[in-house]
Amino acid sequence: MDTETLFRVLFWILFGGVMVMRVYFSIQVRRAGERLLPDRAAVEREGRVAFAVRFVAFFVLLALLVLYALNVPWLRALSIPLPPWLRWAGFVVGLTSLAWWTWTQSALGAHWSAQLQLRAGHRLVTTGPYARVRHPLYTAMLGIAVAFALVTANWVFAALSILSVVMLLSRVPREEQMMLDEFGSEYAAYMQRTGRFLPRLSR
Repeated sequence: MDTETLFRVLFWILFGGVMVMRVYFSIQVRRAGERLLPDRAAVEREGRVAFAVRFVAFFVLLALLVLYALNVPWLRALSIPLPPWLRWAGFVVGLTSLAWWTWTQSALGAHWSAQLQLRAGHRLVTTGPYARVRHPLYTAMLGIAVAFALVTANWVFAALSILSVVMLLSRVPREEQMMLDEFGSEYAAYMQRTGRFLPRLSR
């Protein structure tokens, strides 16, 4: 197996792990009687433009995955000459991020939603990774995005990683406002003792 084929296999291992994990936790949420699709309030809260961009980006990603699987020539032409050690480092980042993502989803349980909406009887989760970080799920997503860019060593996936960072950073203030509206001083105090994406250096 040549080097490029190996890293393509490693990419699909990471991507498959993300898909299996997301499907599993989505099924758990549905079994709990919760919805996966956004309601109107969630769309308004996120912003119609941001929601539309996220919706379109999903289908663009699917198309790119198909093209990557077919190994089309124009996509190969956009390769980045990264050293193998850096691509291996990306794979390690991906595995670590996947483990962190799984831990985060487990801590959230049925409270998890891919949308900016709260569940009925929603409680503030402050256990597991949420004990020190307010948005550990986004930390994991950013790590996976970086891992995909490094493992594929392709400008297209690098651009997608940058887009993911921009989208997540723009979403966080809206999510935190939603939590403040729901939990008030409890969430404000929680913000004071936790980091946004990484643990605070001082508490």
